[in-house]
Amino acid sequence: MLFEQAQSELELIIRHIEILTEVANSGPVGILKLSELTGMQPHKVRYSLRILEQNNLIEPTRQGAILGDNVSKFIESSDLEYEKLAELIQYIKKSEKKMIEAFKQNSDESEF
Repeated sequence: MLFEQAQSELELIIRHIEILTEVANSGPVGILKLSELTGMQPHKVRYSLRILEQNNLIEPTRQGAILGDNVSKFIESSDLEYEKLAELIQYIKKSEKKMIEAFKQNSDESEF
């Protein structure tokens, strides 16, 4: 329902971080080796590498992917980004509670 897309995006972030971690541990490393190390399908690895490259978190070389220039910045800012996500989730929970209260109040007044 409403949460499926958000959950899917969070799972994608997890996948990108897993790939970035393997590049940090094993780089330079190619798609097939990353697929073997992570158990992910090569097309998923390729997509994650493309996203990581667009964010300068990895850099492609002839030998395989290596860490990019923005890794330190990513690490430094990740806690703040996680806090922002947690705040959004808390806001959603509060909004949902208000919605449930309004629903209960309205359903008490009518026949359901």
